[in-house]
Amino acid sequence: MSDGLERNTRTVMLLTTLSRITGLIRDGVFSRLLGTYIEKSWFDFAFLIPNAFRRLFGEGALSAAFLPTYQRVTAEDKRMAAALAGGVLGALAVGLGAIVVLGESVLFLVSAASGHEDPSLFLLMLTLPYIPLVCIVAIVGAMLHVHGKFGPTAATPLILNGCIITATLIGWKMFDTTTPNDRLAITAMAAGSVIVAGFFQVAWSLWALRGKATMLLDVRGALQPLSEVFRRAAPMILGLGVLQINTLIDGLIASWPALVDDPTVFGHEYPLNEHAMAVISYSQRLYQFPLGVFGLAVATVIYPLLTGLAGNPGRFTTTVRRGVRLVLFISIPASVGLLLVREPLTRVILQGGAFTEADTAKVSFVLIGYAASIWAYMLIQILTRAFYARDEVMTPVRIAMAMVSLNLVLNLTLIWTPLGVAGLAWSTAICAAIQAVLLIVILRKRGVAPVNREVWSTLGRILIATAIMAACVWGLSLVWPARESMFGSIVRLMGLTATGGLVILVVASAMRMHEWRWVIGHASGLDGDASTMDDH
Repeated sequence: MSDGLERNTRTVMLLTTLSRITGLIRDGVFSRLLGTYIEKSWFDFAFLIPNAFRRLFGEGALSAAFLPTYQRVTAEDKRMAAALAGGVLGALAVGLGAIVVLGESVLFLVSAASGHEDPSLFLLMLTLPYIPLVCIVAIVGAMLHVHGKFGPTAATPLILNGCIITATLIGWKMFDTTTPNDRLAITAMAAGSVIVAGFFQVAWSLWALRGKATMLLDVRGALQPLSEVFRRAAPMILGLGVLQINTLIDGLIASWPALVDDPTVFGHEYPLNEHAMAVISYSQRLYQFPLGVFGLAVATVIYPLLTGLAGNPGRFTTTVRRGVRLVLFISIPASVGLLLVREPLTRVILQGGAFTEADTAKVSFVLIGYAASIWAYMLIQILTRAFYARDEVMTPVRIAMAMVSLNLVLNLTLIWTPLGVAGLAWSTAICAAIQAVLLIVILRKRGVAPVNREVWSTLGRILIATAIMAACVWGLSLVWPARESMFGSIVRLMGLTATGGLVILVVASAMRMHEWRWVIGHASGLDGDASTMDDH
């Protein structure tokens, strides 16, 4: 096959890896300066809403609704495609701009009613204008994907992370982190830098689009495809965004003690404290590294392929299975590996300064829950896009709504158990696993079987390779004791991680698995596989 799935996935993976590394650096700077102080919880709350929009639109729903229509119209009439792009961008700028103005007004009035003494509202007001900017970046990114350019959009998070890191370090030089007011000033500078990053991201994306496509403000010739995009977008937000919505709910529940003076529920003390939001945010960043690098990379590249193959059931099914095999090969070892190295990883990335050994224990404990279902998070991205490529948007929405409801019930139940804040992670993981299984079952009933004998065989070999990897990494961790020095901790973490990756590649090669070649961008052998993958 020469559709570029593996090659483009590799490109997105490499750039996303770099952006995720800068994201970890950003969190490392935050953790050492702010630890789990309430100022960090305020920042996480303030960035919660804009970040949810970034994940929903920048990594999913809006671009997923726009892409197939733009792809079809581009092939039929380039002028209509330009009108469609201009119309969507114009509607976003006006509509979301109005939402931001309304939101800022409401926040100002609420803040004024409390005497402007709530720092979390002030920080949210600083970050809110990022919403329309990131959505514009998402649409331009979808246009770039249709024209075969995946790198520029994958690189945009580098701009965001770079701006936040720079602003935080400047604030650190200007203020004293031992003083609450100064910590708040540093946090405000970091929040304000998000808007600067948004403008840079828009400029970078438009520059990357030059020579590939144009945009027209006269949308009269594209009213039908324009209405199609927004009609599909609303259900897609729920279908693709259930993980992000559940994460948003987690954040709101965790933020409650940092937002109110008396966090009680029906006369009972709230089970979480003001540090909960910071803890959950740090752990989310760590588990989202493999998800963002691998799962979203495959999903980003496979979606344009699936939309182009919707009329060819055989090749459509084969491509879905390739995506499933690829994410299983990546996600199962990543999930087990993250569980094995969760403490040294947390220690290396976050511990130091204001972030203590006790904080490391809390974050790594929460990380167990999130890491357990990395395979499910990745599969959901592939399977949901398979439904959308078939223009079947409501089925994933119904499943997503059920999972959001179940997640809320589990959240409000598990936080009262000994799990505490980790209950938020476990509820998200449980819901993701159920959602992935339901998508597989229903997609099979629709005539597209994501799992057949070849996929089951691949899964068996992946589990064997993962078991061997886990034994090697666990054994090495026993004979390689933890080091107190930062350098020693980094070397140990790199050694454990490299050992795990090397063992997986060696065992996969020995078992003649094709997936390890796909990960590095080689598609050799896929044509031979395709015939066997059509068997149910």
